[in-house]
Amino acid sequence: MQTLIPNDWQEILKEEFTKPYWIHLIEKVTSAYQDNICYPPKNKIFNAFKYCPFEKLKVVIIGQDPYHGEGQANGLCFSFVGSQKLPPSLKNIYKEIQQDLEIDMPNDFGDLMDWSKQGVLLLNSTLTVTKGIPNSHQKFKWNCFTDAVIEKISKQKKGVVFLLWGGFAQKKEKLVDLSKHKVLKATHPSPLGANKGGWFGGHHFSKTNEYLER
Repeated sequence: MQTLIPNDWQEILKEEFTKPYWIHLIEKVTSAYQDNICYPPKNKIFNAFKYCPFEKLKVVIIGQDPYHGEGQANGLCFSFVGSQKLPPSLKNIYKEIQQDLEIDMPNDFGDLMDWSKQGVLLLNSTLTVTKGIPNSHQKFKWNCFTDAVIEKISKQKKGVVFLLWGGFAQKKEKLVDLSKHKVLKATHPSPLGANKGGWFGGHHFSKTNEYLER
């Protein structure tokens, strides 16, 4: 399955593909896709890497796992390609962008592929899920792989902005060299997190732009 990982990431991550956890992970994922309906489609599992090459990476946003409804996930965290209404978390992300950057955001389009192409790695900690069962692949050890990705970014690049939204993402801060990179933390943009305060008015998007410009 590592052959699905494209461009310069293949070289960056090559040592992971010989580790025992990776062999276990691929066995579990292969079996899950054979026995159940899983998302995203197999050819989109590594889309976060496909559209954001390591060389162009400037920002990392960390999610938890893909949407578990039919036709919703495309391999990019928070990105939504379904025909239904936008998920509440993405709607709150759009609201904060609109307030922070004074940019009109769509209310019926959730595909974040263009963000990815601009150097934003939209990385879920777990890259696959069984239909209708959130967090169903969390025990597959995807986190061993995605934690290694974060560590390699931290070690091999400089001046990356890590946006850590919610307690789950904020646990990844320990993988980041804070002397080389910028970390911005907020509550999760889901209604449960955002309504408690700490999401709206955080200005993460303008702060990211300012840091990258400097």
